[in-house]
Amino acid sequence: MKKLLKRLMIVSFFSVVFLLSTIIVIFTYILFEGPPEFEIAENTVVYDQYDEVVSVNHGVESRYSVSLEDISPHVIDAFIAAEDQHFYDHYGFDFKRIVGAAYHNIMTQRRSQGASTITQQYARNVFLTHNRTWERKIQEALIALRLEVFQSKDEILEGYLNTIYFGHGQYGIEAASQFYFDKTASELSIAESALLASVPRGPSLYSPINNYERAVERQQWILSRMRDTGKIVNSEYRRALEESLAIVTTVEAQQDIGDYFLDYAMNEATNILDVTREELEAGGYQIHTTIDPRAQAILEEKSMERLPEDEEYQVGAVTLDHQTGKIVALHGGRNFHTTPFNRAVRAERMTGSAFKPFLYYAALVYGYTPSTTLESTFTQFTLEDGSIYDPSNYNDRYAERPVTLAQALAVSDNVYAVKTNMFMGPENLVESAELFGIEGDLKPRLPLALGTTSISPFDMTKAYSLIANSGWKIDPYIVEKIIDRNGDTVYQHQAKTPERVLDENYSFVLKHMMTGMFDDRLSDYLRVTGASISHALEHEYAGKSGTTENDAWMVGFSPNYTTAVWTGFDDHRRLETTQEKQAAKQIWGDYMSELHEGLTVETFKVPSGVTGVYMDPMTGSLNGPACEDRSRLTYYIRGTEPTEACEEIEVE
Repeated sequence: MKKLLKRLMIVSFFSVVFLLSTIIVIFTYILFEGPPEFEIAENTVVYDQYDEVVSVNHGVESRYSVSLEDISPHVIDAFIAAEDQHFYDHYGFDFKRIVGAAYHNIMTQRRSQGASTITQQYARNVFLTHNRTWERKIQEALIALRLEVFQSKDEILEGYLNTIYFGHGQYGIEAASQFYFDKTASELSIAESALLASVPRGPSLYSPINNYERAVERQQWILSRMRDTGKIVNSEYRRALEESLAIVTTVEAQQDIGDYFLDYAMNEATNILDVTREELEAGGYQIHTTIDPRAQAILEEKSMERLPEDEEYQVGAVTLDHQTGKIVALHGGRNFHTTPFNRAVRAERMTGSAFKPFLYYAALVYGYTPSTTLESTFTQFTLEDGSIYDPSNYNDRYAERPVTLAQALAVSDNVYAVKTNMFMGPENLVESAELFGIEGDLKPRLPLALGTTSISPFDMTKAYSLIANSGWKIDPYIVEKIIDRNGDTVYQHQAKTPERVLDENYSFVLKHMMTGMFDDRLSDYLRVTGASISHALEHEYAGKSGTTENDAWMVGFSPNYTTAVWTGFDDHRRLETTQEKQAAKQIWGDYMSELHEGLTVETFKVPSGVTGVYMDPMTGSLNGPACEDRSRLTYYIRGTEPTEACEEIEVE
């Protein structure tokens, strides 16, 4: 008996030593390892310039992280009642519950009850697989202990609620709340909280979308648990049972507009942060963009209204606030999901006559004035290689007399443009185009005057904004700021000091001449190119259209915005119908007109270095008795304005 007792004492002693040693080893390991580190994928949210959400980016998993303070207390009560009644009292393991679950499973001969605490579930959800192996169980226990040692109960609960799976690709209480009820987690009622608390036990089994009756059955059990544990009183319990639950299944609002804009903004953000697109979309960033949702919606609406029915006919358009550089709207095609190629920024197309403002700025600097005349008649030019170049006007119509620069620009006389390029030298046009930021293979040849080079709508908008902005260069941008998942601003747009690129006076003379495309007083042998849309324009606008065999352009600006619109086919097929040739102009006119509704009517600010006189656009002379019905206010560099009144001219 003494020997047996002695053996028992020895076994007990070594058992205690072993147990203490194991505990010491475990806690040494825990202290050495420190708190578990992890980073969970989280939705990246995109905002407009008014800080309203316009898009939520995620893959197959939708995740949000919110603080415990931003979660309804009913949610906390429901999950504790359902999953871990003694959460705030244990150290990661509920031993009483473990024993009870083991006893029940033995008696029923099946594993029907679990005893995992919230801490253990959090450890499993974040760090481990759900394989039921002893190795995984041991790892889970160790991680649960590390969580309990290094985090507070509220931190563990917050992490758990932000990572638990609610089915249908929704992770975390905020994503689930928005998905099932179209509201934030802070707004959930007792009944709604209990229903969501029922889902994680078996997301496919208890999803109210897949099996509403089963989900409600578990919800009612959770409500009874909340009542029994004192989380709610009887009256609250009864009201929750009677509450009608509307499952709206509205995932966070997917943008109805701006697919091309937002895709471009996301690409810009990846470059700013030097991350991949996948890392950006799952990084929990807040990306604040320059999009004006009203402008974007109008642009897309007017594009669809004016585009021909042919699904292969495409559009690319950009609107810039030329005073700040904000890209307020951008449209890259008919349908992003069908053709995600962004024509607004990536398609370089031949500009045609929309290139002429770059020519005429150089001409003004060269010595031209709005009154400078050149003969408008069919003309053949000999190029450097000896070949003959014979540009034609629209419908082969010519004035058969000298015409002024002001009129030639308004009616888009091609012969006048090529002659100007020849007289001042094509090298000057190349230099002028480069001044406007046009890059690429600009060959100093006569045909360049008619836009034989290819440019994107984005670059055309940027170039025209120089004229609109009185010669000041403002770099366009689309991302205002980026905030990371920790709430830290990791990027803030810093506007560069504006750089004067164009002379203020010459750019204003050009700007005002470009208003002539909407003024029928300049119509004659050809009609002004903006006549078909001028009736809808109530604000002051300046611009230039351009049409080639394959492309249609309209680029222009008001004192507020600069917009370029291109339309055509990706495969460069010929434009055949009137609608195909006029679509860009019609979209631009409809869009700019509605965009400016409600804005104060402004005029272009006149600089001190120019003077305005009433000029006869047909002769370039001052207003007089012979031309009172057609004279127009026109601006000149001070000292270059005409001094003689108009005389009668013979018109063919």
